[in-house]
Amino acid sequence: MSLTIPIETSARHIHLAEEDFKTLFGPDGKLNYVKELSQPGQYACQERLAVVGPKGRFDSVVVLGPFRSHTQVEISVTDARKLGIPSVIRQSGDIADTPGCTLVGPCGSLELKRGVIVAKRHIHMAPLDAIRAHVRDNDIVFVITTSYERSLIFSDVVVRVSPSFRLAMHVDTDEANAFANDDNPTGVILKLFDGHTYNLQAWAEELQAGIHR
Repeated sequence: MSLTIPIETSARHIHLAEEDFKTLFGPDGKLNYVKELSQPGQYACQERLAVVGPKGRFDSVVVLGPFRSHTQVEISVTDARKLGIPSVIRQSGDIADTPGCTLVGPCGSLELKRGVIVAKRHIHMAPLDAIRAHVRDNDIVFVITTSYERSLIFSDVVVRVSPSFRLAMHVDTDEANAFANDDNPTGVILKLFDGHTYNLQAWAEELQAGIHR
């Protein structure tokens, strides 16, 4: 039986290092909890920042807690175009050679040299979920979505396994709009061709050439 995975939309947001937080909100500032997110220990905060690029800006972008070791801004490809910065797709935490931006808070501003990413679509799962789905940490899979007349298959989805995770697939706003399902969307894993699109394309080309494996 296939493992049914809830699909959640991750809108633009910011993770802050504590030192950067104090620059933006003052030395006596603190994160003010608003609500828990789906992943244990992660929460949305009252604090908001402006994200500014060469061509545009977004105001009131939510800050998530707790503090991280490095500041990271997560946006969509559409957001990157509006800001005027390259869209670099990365797993969370992998910020080497990524673009930066300006963060503007109530007590100051911060010129980030790096740390703006488009998050690679991914699935959070606990070890038991991974066993049920026959996958391991950092596997790449396909996920087929359930949606009225706009179902699609996401390729290149990375699996992230940890005892601290709760089962959920995270996509950005561009990806969520593509399959247009606001009513508790779900997906199931298709573990084909190592999860990579180019392997699927090669298979299709073989079929067209009359090669059947």
